[in-house]
Amino acid sequence: MTAGGDPGWVGQVEGYLLVAATREEGRTAAERFCASLDAWLTETQREEVERRFAAEYAALARQSWERTARRAEEVRGEYEERYRALRCRLMAAGLLVGVGLAAVAGILAVIR
Repeated sequence: MTAGGDPGWVGQVEGYLLVAATREEGRTAAERFCASLDAWLTETQREEVERRFAAEYAALARQSWERTARRAEEVRGEYEERYRALRCRLMAAGLLVGVGLAAVAGILAVIR
């Protein structure tokens, strides 16, 4: 994703390819599942089971992607918060060192 949150055309292509691959995986898994049921299913029933299985497979994949995306946003927020806190502490430490050096320089100037 770009900084603005827009996935851009590369992200769109990646998303399209991911969805297409998932659909194919779902169809393959559905065919494999129904192969063991051939003795019990008519052709129409097999097609319906395959269709529903593939649809459920895709829905589960989408839910997984959404959970992963939500968690990624949470983790990103946590790391950004920690980075800001660390940056503030580093700035404060730098300021203290600067003030300390200035004080030492002032004391040395008075002593000489």
